[in-house]
Amino acid sequence: MRVLRLNDSVGGSRLSEQDAPVPVAAAGELLIRVHAAGVTPTELLWYPTSHTKSGEKRVGAVPAHEFSGVVAAAGKDVGCLEVGQEVFGMNDWFADGAMADYCITEFASVAPKPGNLSHAEAASIPIGALPAWQGLFDRANLQPGERVLVHGGAGAVGALAIQLARFRGARVITTAATRNRDFVMSLGAEQVVDYENSRFEEYVRDVDVVFDTVGGDTLERSWSVLGPQGRMVTVAANGESAVEDRVKDAFFIVEPNQKQLTEIAGLLETGQLKPVVDTVIPFAE
Repeated sequence: MRVLRLNDSVGGSRLSEQDAPVPVAAAGELLIRVHAAGVTPTELLWYPTSHTKSGEKRVGAVPAHEFSGVVAAAGKDVGCLEVGQEVFGMNDWFADGAMADYCITEFASVAPKPGNLSHAEAASIPIGALPAWQGLFDRANLQPGERVLVHGGAGAVGALAIQLARFRGARVITTAATRNRDFVMSLGAEQVVDYENSRFEEYVRDVDVVFDTVGGDTLERSWSVLGPQGRMVTVAANGESAVEDRVKDAFFIVEPNQKQLTEIAGLLETGQLKPVVDTVIPFAE
């Protein structure tokens, strides 16, 4: 099968197409014939791309950990999913990803693909929607009528966070560039602060939840806009090396969750949640 691997070189790192044997699904795993995979450019710099779980140097990583495709084979104990069924989901950051003809994932990391979505649309969902769901609902316990500030509303995670917050009945403020104002408002944002020309803390006060996808100075400045019972969640801080306890508590890493992915699929099928695909790129490119 074809795979795209990350190769170390003197001038940095590059991706190259290679041949590899088709992997075999173990117990609890599925072999997926990949039809589309989501691209996360920063993944090439992440720790799991260059290291194994035990901390050793990793070479030849296959990127792209969200995908849509068809179950090609199944190991034991994979529940109700059957060979030939269309699914979408994600796999472990330390495993070979989906920039390949086939990939392996755990049964609990995928769900049936929404029938009204193309594979490209479905592949754009897991790593955007699951962090938004887990951050807003599981960690922040967002309630109807509350005000939430979403940083980076035009990004892959932010665009889905806006929609899920509106689905929950919250009022959404977001930071975005002026060129993306109409786009984020079409997703459900009531107020847009142009981060390129304004400081959001001059326009935003006493929000119930800040959902941060930017990190750095944006995260640091966000503490001041929280109300007395305000909650901060971030997917962009370096939680492992953070000095402040409040940053450590706010930071989380998305986890595969079949139940949540199934609920998200239901929202996609009813049109309450919409995928956002910027560009579709052939594998060869």
